[in-house]
Amino acid sequence: MKRLLPVVLVHLLFLVSPSFASRPIDFTTHKLGSDREGNTLLVIGGIQGDEPGGFNAAALLATEYKIKRGSVWVVPNLNFISIIKRSRGVHGDLNRKFAKIVRSDPEFDTISKVKRIILDDQVDLVLNLHDGSGFYRPTYVDRIHNPHRWGQSIIIDEEKIEAERFGELGEIAKQITTVVNHNLFSEEHSYHVKNTWTKLGDMEMAKTLTYYAVRNLKPAFGVEVSKSFPTHKRAYYHLRVLEAFMDILGIEYERSFSLSANGVKKAIYNNVKLAFYDNRIFLDVANARRRLGYIPLRKSAEIVYRPSNPLIALVESDEGYRVFHGNRRITRIYPQYFEYDFSTENITMQIDGEERKAAFGDMLGVQESFMIMPKKGYRINVIGFKRTGRSDESGVIIGQEDIMRRFSVDKSGNIFRVEVYKDDKFSGMVLVNFSGENDNLIASEPSDDSLFDLSAKEKASFGKDSATSSGKVLNLGR
Repeated sequence: MKRLLPVVLVHLLFLVSPSFASRPIDFTTHKLGSDREGNTLLVIGGIQGDEPGGFNAAALLATEYKIKRGSVWVVPNLNFISIIKRSRGVHGDLNRKFAKIVRSDPEFDTISKVKRIILDDQVDLVLNLHDGSGFYRPTYVDRIHNPHRWGQSIIIDEEKIEAERFGELGEIAKQITTVVNHNLFSEEHSYHVKNTWTKLGDMEMAKTLTYYAVRNLKPAFGVEVSKSFPTHKRAYYHLRVLEAFMDILGIEYERSFSLSANGVKKAIYNNVKLAFYDNRIFLDVANARRRLGYIPLRKSAEIVYRPSNPLIALVESDEGYRVFHGNRRITRIYPQYFEYDFSTENITMQIDGEERKAAFGDMLGVQESFMIMPKKGYRINVIGFKRTGRSDESGVIIGQEDIMRRFSVDKSGNIFRVEVYKDDKFSGMVLVNFSGENDNLIASEPSDDSLFDLSAKEKASFGKDSATSSGKVLNLGR
């Protein structure tokens, strides 16, 4: 059983309003902790939307880690609109707005809120995750490996600050590079400490998040992974650095996956699920078809959904919705609207001859066949089932060969929808998975601090389906 964001204290509930007139896209904050006291680490990803290694690593930290001592606060999607659009910054570079920002700036509230988080008395150390160009080297080697590059470096703004703890920034950064350099795929990937000496006159770095923290005597580091790597390898190195920092802070943790390139890749791309209306609809879209039709959404109501990780977004488009996972468009959802019936929460099924109850929101593994047991007053619709002349498809043994493959949720043709209706009202859905995998998404209590919507202005800025990039920004680093 896989629960939704099991260690998150600030949960995700997203509302998409048909009018697009109220709440803007906002970032989410996830507070992972334990009953055992200790230091608190703040990790921020997605400050620039074209750096997927950082925000995917932060999302994995928020969803796949359990903290056993101390606390970790994670903001994995600070610049959510820019993440979706693959832009360094839709409204300019967010990491250049911490020294000064005017109230009329569209990101004024974002900057104000994240500043409050940084300055919280509980936060002991701050990390800002980036993907940077090339490979930083203290001396010139070639055009990819030189002092002007940013990749594979731990960034400090000065050697030390007068903080109560962890003020020896240079010494801590050296310790981190020593640890991480024991876990490289290649010697070329080695980490170095890059001191920007910001206080001595670097006007660009003086505008950044980490320097804002340092000016306020909060130990802070930039973490740069080379853009030369694919996303999952960038996330791998980010996580190596994050774990090294947690070790220094005495934060104890467990993770649900192997910290290897393949382990990180599976963790990133397999956990892409959506639950609507308290799990009455559950969709595993990790390998979804390009379009999913006739999804029974609630008539004349806001769309209320919960994602399995904080990088998933639902964006209105034409007659349906686009589903994004970070900066990847996963699928399109085309709805069919129904009144909802709330009189039941489950159905009874026979799976490979064994009877069991299935709650709405479950995905049930099937080897050979399944049958929905008849329930008085309800009818079953197995989407894609070939047999005609039946309005109720309960009481029928159904194998994979009996369902038209093109109606599957996934490209592999293994996952199918089983929908339950009472008269003309939709009651709920379960998924059957002929690859044999079981899963379910159990909703947690939401937080009003994490509502998702688009204003009319933001909706217009999405334009065409193809994600846009900011071609004007030439600064390839922090």
